[in-house]
This record gives sequence, C-alpha cells and structure tokens, in this order.
Amino acid sequence: MMKERERIRQQLTASPRVAASIVTAVRAQVPAYAALDDSRLHEVRAIAAWALERMLQLWATDGALTPADLRRFRGIAAARAADGRPVQAVLRAYRVAATVLTDEVAACTPAPAVPDAFALVRMALTTLDTLAEEMATAYTATSDDLAADRDRALRLLLDDLLAGRHASAGALTARAARLGSQLPDPYCLLVAEPVEADGPVVTQEAALGLLAALDGHGHDATSLATVRGSRLVLLLPAAAGGAAPEALRERGLRGCAISGESQDRIAAAYRLAADALDTAPAHAHHPARVLTDGDAQVLALLGGRPAAAPEQISRLILGPLVQPGRGHLREALTSYLDAGSANAAARSLGLHPQSLRYRLRRIAELTLRDPRDPWQRLTLDIARTIGP
Repeated sequence: MMKERERIRQQLTASPRVAASIVTAVRAQVPAYAALDDSRLHEVRAIAAWALERMLQLWATDGALTPADLRRFRGIAAARAADGRPVQAVLRAYRVAATVLTDEVAACTPAPAVPDAFALVRMALTTLDTLAEEMATAYTATSDDLAADRDRALRLLLDDLLAGRHASAGALTARAARLGSQLPDPYCLLVAEPVEADGPVVTQEAALGLLAALDGHGHDATSLATVRGSRLVLLLPAAAGGAAPEALRERGLRGCAISGESQDRIAAAYRLAADALDTAPAHAHHPARVLTDGDAQVLALLGGRPAAAPEQISRLILGPLVQPGRGHLREALTSYLDAGSANAAARSLGLHPQSLRYRLRRIAELTLRDPRDPWQRLTLDIARTIGP
C-alpha cells in the first residue's frame, strides 16, 4: 500500500504538468489570482510545486506538517498580508489545489485502494484545517503590525504599487482602507532625481519633505512617498502636479510627472517616468517645467521601448490644438516647424511676423510647450508628424 503511494508520488512530482495544472485551476477559480503578472506568477508556481511535493510526501508516509512547514505557511500568509491579497483568496487557492491533487491521484490508478483514498482525504482535510488556522493568524498579525506603523505601511503600499504587486483593484482598495487611506484618483506619479551628481541626498525624509511641499489640502486622498534607488517617487492627486516645477527647482531636483495612466497602471506609469529620466537629453529638462506623459512617450518611441504608445503622443502633446476653431494655430505650428523661423513661416502664410509670433505664444499657452525651445519643438514636430 505504501509502495503504491510512493509510486504515485514520484509519478506526479516528476513532471511539472501537475503543478502547472494547479496554477491554471487557481487562476481560473480565484479572481484575485487571475490578474497576477508574470513576476508574481513565478512565486505562485514555486509555492504550488513545493506544496504539491509536500502534500504527496505526507500522504505517502502518513506524515504530518512539521514546525518548518508551519513557519513557511505563516511566512506566505505574512507576505500576502503585505501585498494586499485577501487571506480568503489565499485559502481558497489551497482548497482548489487540494481538489486538483486528489483528481490527479485518482487518474494515476484505475482503482485506488480504499485505505489509500481515505488516507488522501484525511491528509488533505487535516492539512487544510491546520494551515487555515496558522495562515489566518499570521495574516491578521501582519496586517495589525502594518496598520500600527501607518507611515511604513503606506510606503510599502507604494513600493508594491510601483512593482505591480497588487492582485486586483478590489484588494488594493481594501488594503488602503485598512490604513484609513484612499488613493488619489486621478493621480500624478512624480519621479524626481538630483540635477547634479553631488546634489541633495535622496532619502525617505527628503521624499516626505517634497511630499509636504506639494500635497495641498482640500482632498480626501492620501499622498504617498518612497525612495527607489537614487530617485524620489511620489503619488499625488493630479492637481498637485502643477506645483512640481517650483518645488523641484528649490531642492535641486528634476523630474517626470505621469498623470495620464489609470490607477491599475501605476507600475506602468513608474516605468515610463523612470525610463524617461534615464534617456532624456540634458536640453529636455527645463527649470520651469517637468517632463510629462508626452515627453516620456516621445522618449519611449525614440528609444524603441515597449512602453511606447505612438497613438497617444498626438493627443498628449497637441490635444488642445485639435479642438474646433484652432485650425489656424495648427497651421501656424506646421508652417513654423517646416520653415524653421517665425519670419519665414509668416511669409508662407501671408501674415505679419507679429501675428505669427502671437499664434506661437498661444500654442505655448495651450500645450504648455514653447515651439521655440529645441526639445519642445521636437516633441511638437513628432506629434504633428505621427498624428492623425
């Protein structure tokens, strides 16, 4: 009898197919797992493979969970509390895994012995009962610890958002609610770095100081701040981004502010901003402004990066100019970009140079991009070239 169990254990653990079947079933039946990206699925696959091996070993030897097993399950529960995945979803995932396991065992032999079948069911029920109690306790304890240190918990929340470690919008909302917080929506994600190599030291205190300077009153959302390498990262209400240029200039910083991504794409917004700071030429930075979504998309396009969305560039950069009644401004911009000077553009349109310059100033007011600035002229040129 024990030899047959060992044969089945070796057969099921020899191939990665069973663990893969468990992960597929969990993702299909537990919504909190369906939205996980590849980085987090790697962890799920590793846990599934370990749990499969461990449960089969317990069944093959009539064994029981050891203190080391319990510590590992408690660690998994604590990690899920930190990343906001509901404990109910985690426990349901283990129940789904146990169901897949019993089906796989049954498929290994046409007529499993009754004692073996009873032993499998008993092992599954006992194990699930034990780990449910252990994991629920660890999950609650970790959640309480995080809530008690709210500042640290909020920083960890932003760190997880930037890394894409949130299972669903519902889990994210619930995690924020446990901390008495509401994430800004719409938001501005500001990534800042020192202008000079020997500039201000990047610390969490510096991030919080910048946050205090930018985070105005009159809104219910909670702004967040953290440090990623040599950069400060702030999640703010969208309206707060307007004060960023002055606040950064006063602190010897420059930055990129992304405000056009949805709340479930904060990780994508961070990658877009970080890539923009990595690749932007020196003349793209201006003391009176920060890089924005449009700049970041142009840089992603020029660098051939996967984050590039060419179809968005025209809307982000020329948006106000495509509204009805502004065709004369688009015409002036096209002539200026083609001719290279206001005088030449005015002649081509039959305008007085002052009229053309007025239109250029109006374009700068509407788009927040001065066509006379080399970098901003490039972004306007690219936008009108690839736009509809």
